[in-house]
Amino acid sequence: MTRKKMRKLSREEAKKRIEELRELINYHNYRYYVLNEPEITDDEYDELFRELVELEEMYPEFVTPDSPTQRVGAPPRKEFGEVRHSIPMLSLQDARNDDELRDFDARIKRVLGLPMNAEIEYVAEPKFDGLSCEIVYVDGKYTLASTRGDGIVGEDVTPNVRTIKTVPMRLLKVQDLPVPERIEVRGEVLMSKKDFQKLNEELARRGEKTFANPRNAAAGSLRQLDPNITAQRRLDFIAWGVGVVEGISFKKHSEVLETLEKFGFKAAKPRRICKNIDEVIEFYHRIESERDSFDYELDGIVVKVNDMELWERLGSTARSPRWAIAGKFKPRQRTTKILDVVYQVGRTGTITPVAVLEPVEVSGVIVSRATLHNFDYVKLMDVRVGDTVVVQRAGDVIPEIVSVVKDKRTGKERPIEPPTRCPVCGADVVKEGAYYRCVNISCPAKLVQALIHFASRRAMDIEGLGGKTAQLLVERGLVKDLADIFYLKKEDILKLPGFADKSAQNLIDGINRAKQDVPLHRFLYAIGIPNVGEFTAKLLADKFGSLEKLMKATYDQLLQIEGIGPEIARSIVEFFKEKRNIEVINKMFKAGLKLKEVRKEEVQKSPFAGKTVVFTGALSSMTRDRAKSYVEMLGGRVSNSVSRKTDLVVVGENPGSKYQKAMRLGIKMVNEDEFLEMLRSAGVEV
Repeated sequence: MTRKKMRKLSREEAKKRIEELRELINYHNYRYYVLNEPEITDDEYDELFRELVELEEMYPEFVTPDSPTQRVGAPPRKEFGEVRHSIPMLSLQDARNDDELRDFDARIKRVLGLPMNAEIEYVAEPKFDGLSCEIVYVDGKYTLASTRGDGIVGEDVTPNVRTIKTVPMRLLKVQDLPVPERIEVRGEVLMSKKDFQKLNEELARRGEKTFANPRNAAAGSLRQLDPNITAQRRLDFIAWGVGVVEGISFKKHSEVLETLEKFGFKAAKPRRICKNIDEVIEFYHRIESERDSFDYELDGIVVKVNDMELWERLGSTARSPRWAIAGKFKPRQRTTKILDVVYQVGRTGTITPVAVLEPVEVSGVIVSRATLHNFDYVKLMDVRVGDTVVVQRAGDVIPEIVSVVKDKRTGKERPIEPPTRCPVCGADVVKEGAYYRCVNISCPAKLVQALIHFASRRAMDIEGLGGKTAQLLVERGLVKDLADIFYLKKEDILKLPGFADKSAQNLIDGINRAKQDVPLHRFLYAIGIPNVGEFTAKLLADKFGSLEKLMKATYDQLLQIEGIGPEIARSIVEFFKEKRNIEVINKMFKAGLKLKEVRKEEVQKSPFAGKTVVFTGALSSMTRDRAKSYVEMLGGRVSNSVSRKTDLVVVGENPGSKYQKAMRLGIKMVNEDEFLEMLRSAGVEV
């Protein structure tokens, strides 16, 4: 709705529209952040949000604390107030093995006067390693949020929790269930492993102190005096229980979790209703074996008696309830000693110090190396060769040093100095911010990593060219720069161990396919311009439209693009100034590389312009990533889920549930041949 139309609304009409918009936005937040199943595009969401902002600006008397617009923007606070919990938030007793879980089961039966062979129903769920928090809703509206604190009194973090997108500002309406007069929702504030890694990388790049683990990052982010800083960190909230509830009642803990999900929360998953302690132990072992596959750090499982009427009979000790226990996993952090430091060279020449450790087992894996990020981080941590350190491992992330045990220093420890020459090729090293880089574009270490990146799915998408093959190609002298990949012959590949006639031909076919009609943004991402990721590459392609124009762009022209700052602009200019880089790019074109550079007027005329496209099933002519890049290049948007907002579904071999849903909704569908014809009509050679 335009501002002109808004002005024509009566005061009552404006109030009604504001309420409609809030309900719509809360619903779409739930679909996007909780279910991960958006029904509208980002642009459509932004349009709704913008309309609400403008209406609230015109009618400030209708602004309420639970409005989606109030998630951010609160002024910094001088200190946190105190909040007394209606019901204490007690800690849980720990069980560290199967026997201790069985002891817990036996204690419950003794207190309840049941025989030892009786079966008690439990709910088992993951124990997320975050910061416990309580959120109060009055008449369905977000009212107050506090940390666990000492279990009796917590800190008031209401403005900060408001910024978390998975915390509803209003409870969703549930059919046949009244809105509770008051409900105290308890759960865990978390940061995903992926977002934790990004945050630490950014802090390390700026030379600031990093967080030891995702839990510390979540706690540090939530307890910011300025909620705007909290809003910049990607936090999540997963509900695991309730405190005081007025207006509705529950008989079982499993009902609590199901209802919280209906109200719009993420609740602890995967969870299992267990008939007895044996099923609990089975779940305990399964979750521990799968812990690395979770987006969030887990440190165990939580086991609760499902029948809440038994909770009062079982009661609590001063510290913990008798009806629940935490089954803890093996610790991830251990202490060890730094024996030496080696230097790794990345694809952009960045030299990373890596600590060689006295081998130690961390959560079932022998760790002998840990990253030190960069030399500013080394200085900040004051870490030295010979130090005793705390090391941790999280999932597939390279183990890292969390802290130095300085009390164990003997005086024989040696400072870690940055290298003056590249440890691989001996070329000069330059300092750029917190990093040291090798300046030699043909450095073998850079080349292997650059080749792996160049061939990756989201770059040039060369099927069959993985890490081992890249290493062999460089070691055997078959690839001395990135362009050499396009000059390889089948007989060259057959010389490599592990390749037979068919696999060699498949790789050559993959290389030849990768040369044709490469979207400009994928090429820019593939060639490894320092500081240019996928998003920035797309910005550049959209702005300049051709490689030639981008190569001539000045520093000032680049700075005018929203999203590109001085460091990125400098990297781009310096990359295209380097004569050797231009020679390699020209060598690619001589080998038959063809870029698909699309002008804005061509995008507007394409069959995908402004359309939301979903793929289902396997494509035989290209990978899903390449197909997606063509659609995006031609002005379309690719979604992972089918909704009423979907314009087109491309159906490949063995389509899944998306095909059935598209059929039900009557959405237009095309097969692979029809999709290829649409690409050809837009000028793409496939």
